[in-house]
Amino acid sequence: MNPLTHFDSRGQAQMVDVGEKAATARRARAAGSILMRPETLALIVQGTAKKGDVLGVAQVAAIQGAKKTSDLIPLCHPIAMTRVAVEFEIDTQTNAVHCVTIAESFGRTGVEMEALCAVTTGLLTIYDMCKAVDRGMRIEGVRLLEKTGGKSGHWLAP
Repeated sequence: MNPLTHFDSRGQAQMVDVGEKAATARRARAAGSILMRPETLALIVQGTAKKGDVLGVAQVAAIQGAKKTSDLIPLCHPIAMTRVAVEFEIDTQTNAVHCVTIAESFGRTGVEMEALCAVTTGLLTIYDMCKAVDRGMRIEGVRLLEKTGGKSGHWLAP
C-alpha cells in the first residue's frame, strides 16, 4: 500500500476517497510567526500602520484562509468548518507576531491543512499590510501543533 494517499497505484495525483470514512469531530491547531524590525512592530501595536488595524484584518484573513483552503491546495476536500479561531501574540523580545489557529469540523477528513492555511494567510496579511515600511519581514516556523479526530486519533507535535 502506498503511504502517500494522494497518489494512485500508477503514481498519478488523486483526491483521496473519504466516502467510507466515519464522520468524527476533527480539530487541528497550527502556529507560525512573522519577524520584523522593532519600528514595524511598534506600528502594529500602536495601531498607526497606514493600512489600518493590522491584526484585526489579519484575523479575518486567517479565518477566510481556512475557509478557502480547498481553493488553494488542489487535492484538499472542501470542508464545512464548524469553528476557526485565531490568536496573535506580540513578542517584543524577538520583534515578532506569533499566530496560533484552531480549525474544527465534523466530517470525514481532517482539518490540518485548514489550520495551516489560516496561519499562513494571517501572517501573509501582516506582511502585506506592513511591507511598505519593512520588506525584510520573515515568516517562519509554520507548523502543525496538534490534531485530533479520525482513524489516526490524537497527534501532538514533539
